[in-house]
Amino acid sequence: MRKDKEKQQMMTHEDLDIWKLGIELVEKVYEMTAEFPKEEMYGLTNQMRRATVSIPSNISEGAARSSKKEFIKICQNIPAALLRGYSLNFYMWP
Repeated sequence: MRKDKEKQQMMTHEDLDIWKLGIELVEKVYEMTAEFPKEEMYGLTNQMRRATVSIPSNISEGAARSSKKEFIKICQNIPAALLRGYSLNFYMWP
């Protein structure tokens, strides 16, 4: 009975609301940066997209870890990625 209960409680990163929000943010940033000037494709556009993609990536990597402590440690990188993406936004719209 215990193993059945453990299987029911097993979740993946795709079950986490925060991961889903991260994916939505990635989609919005890709849509927004598609309108940036073409000369920014390998500069600002690329930096903003990579910073944003790192958010759900960190969440999925953390969820794959074997302990809650490891998950928390990896997810501590998320605020830095958000700030990177946010501060890069000011280069386009002062």
